[in-house]
Amino acid sequence: MDAVFALVDCENFYVSCERVFDPSLRDVPMVVLSNNDGCIIARSAAVKDAGVPMGAPYFQWAETLDAMGTAVRSSNYALYGDMSRRVMTELEAEALRLERYSIDEAFLTLPALAPDALRRQARRIQRRVRRRQGVPIRVGIGPTKTLAKVADERAKGHDGRYVCPTGDALAAVLRTLPVGEVWGIGPAYSSLLAEHGVTTAEGLRQCPDAWLRKHLTVVGLRVATELRGTPCLELEDAPAPRKSMIRSRSFSGRLYALGDLREAVATHAQRAAEKLRAEELVAGRLGVFVTTKKFGDPPHYSNAAGAPLRPATNQTPTLLDVAGTLLRAVYRDGPAYKKAGVRLQALRPEGTGQGHLFREDTDEDEALMAAVDRLNREMGRGTVGFAAAGVAGRRDWTMKREMRSPHYTTRWADLPEARA
Repeated sequence: MDAVFALVDCENFYVSCERVFDPSLRDVPMVVLSNNDGCIIARSAAVKDAGVPMGAPYFQWAETLDAMGTAVRSSNYALYGDMSRRVMTELEAEALRLERYSIDEAFLTLPALAPDALRRQARRIQRRVRRRQGVPIRVGIGPTKTLAKVADERAKGHDGRYVCPTGDALAAVLRTLPVGEVWGIGPAYSSLLAEHGVTTAEGLRQCPDAWLRKHLTVVGLRVATELRGTPCLELEDAPAPRKSMIRSRSFSGRLYALGDLREAVATHAQRAAEKLRAEELVAGRLGVFVTTKKFGDPPHYSNAAGAPLRPATNQTPTLLDVAGTLLRAVYRDGPAYKKAGVRLQALRPEGTGQGHLFREDTDEDEALMAAVDRLNREMGRGTVGFAAAGVAGRRDWTMKREMRSPHYTTRWADLPEARA
């Protein structure tokens, strides 16, 4: 084997990002909240040890957290996304190849060295990312992606780095791992395996191939093969092209008027068009949805409508026109709306597919969109927009993020100051 797999996992990533730019938070219990400051989506180690569960509604734990002296922050996705890109750049410099698995995880391939040499390399990667970006990471190394996942969990008790052993030592590790915690084994497979007496990862990898193929299909066989040390899952150098896109947010309050909903839907359509152009995609279908959710006083109401885009496009004015028409079709006077959004489907690369016989986007349309994108890219998102989406900073319906930190790395006005 010429290479091994490593899973790099940023520890308490959202919390770590906040601490990079505010050193006063480093030794303080901390949580980060979801959209509209609703639920706890990131916890420092001290908060985890206190028994505060992930995803818990913030209001239910506010008193407990306050008694602990916990720092609370609203989610700052612009900061987290930029910090993720910075961390991935550091990892790319150390890896043979890299697959970005999530905002805070990546699979790497490393040279197949002796275990001691791999541990030294893992330590070097940890020190590089911590020194250059300030984010603590774990590194789990194994001969397959699945075993790298196992190693990542073991790394929590081994200074954040762990190399999967072989032979009897690996069997001992896998006997301590419940089969339901194996990457790729969901609740349905876990229940089926338990019915047949297979409760650990070691039991899974000892199952006969024919039995696995019959009961768990080729998916289960692939997982077992990976647990045996034979790679079945390769790195994905580029993410698979997306086929759909959803842009939506819950409102900070409740909206009643069609005009307010129109502004919200237009904002989402405008942002979706920007993302399509950034990814060099066009959409063949647009949908709009509204909902009151099932909270508060009735009436409760949800509805959605869609329409084809002919030809497929990523031009903001076209998406705004279609979204406005669809919104009028689904809107009903009276309900208190809590969420609305747009759904783009039938995505494909620009320049592919059949165009419209009598209508197409003009060079002037494309030049306008290019100019808008350039200004927003160089001067900050929201610098230039369409009137239908309202004015940034004056939208009463936007998410409640009263405790959000500054956009330290993505907005000139929020650059941190250093005083010497």
